[in-house]
Amino acid sequence: MLIVDGQIHLWEKGDPSPPHRQEPYSAEQAIAAMDEAGVDRALIHPVLWDPDSNELALDAVRKYPDRFAIMGWFYLDDPNGPDVVANWKERPGMLGLRFYFNERHKREWMTDGSLDWLWPAAERAGVPVALAAALFLPAVGRIAERHPGLKLIVDHMAVPPGSRGQSAWRFQPELLALAKYPNIAVKATGQPGYAEDAYPFRSFHEHLHRTFDAFGPTRMFWGTDITRMPCSWHQCVSVFTEELPWLKGRDLDLVMGEALCNWVGWRLPG
Repeated sequence: MLIVDGQIHLWEKGDPSPPHRQEPYSAEQAIAAMDEAGVDRALIHPVLWDPDSNELALDAVRKYPDRFAIMGWFYLDDPNGPDVVANWKERPGMLGLRFYFNERHKREWMTDGSLDWLWPAAERAGVPVALAAALFLPAVGRIAERHPGLKLIVDHMAVPPGSRGQSAWRFQPELLALAKYPNIAVKATGQPGYAEDAYPFRSFHEHLHRTFDAFGPTRMFWGTDITRMPCSWHQCVSVFTEELPWLKGRDLDLVMGEALCNWVGWRLPG
């Protein structure tokens, strides 16, 4: 089984957002931990707190071309944005874009028309876009409907930042409503970090199962966001591969890596 982590971060400087580890995290550290846990590949999501994180990710791909690929970012107020998107995939390992929203990337841009240029540009260029979209899920549905050729990914099963306990999944009805759009997928990343119980984190299994039933194995992707997890990388793997009796066989193969590779265009081994 090919195991592909749908989201990790690497950085050298800046102030990470808690609860991420506060020390830098390198490609070499990630590779060592992946080898120990049996993780074959990881999709790097460069971070806004390190402005050079795209270049750091590109360096990681150059060193480990079979282990890493990238969902990068640029500043969305860049006046050259359409050209940036058009040429985005020319760099090695750069498979798509991922955006979350902070002081410079304002959340209201998702709903006030400021990003209306982005979606057709990404659709034309064949660039998948992942979004920390918990607070504007209906807007994602409208984008998907207007741009059926654009592949979208909702991060972290639509759990809002800083959430823990059962309220973390309070937007699940809005998330499940997006399953009707075939160009929307969901990353089941970071889930142990929202649980208040210990491994195997049974508190999120029901939410995970509902998401799987709605999106299916070709549109739900395993991953960790490992630098803020309360458990080891191995446990992040085993909670999916050993603790979910309803996730078996071909479905498990897809969720653990193949489906993500197919969605973002990361060539499968062999």
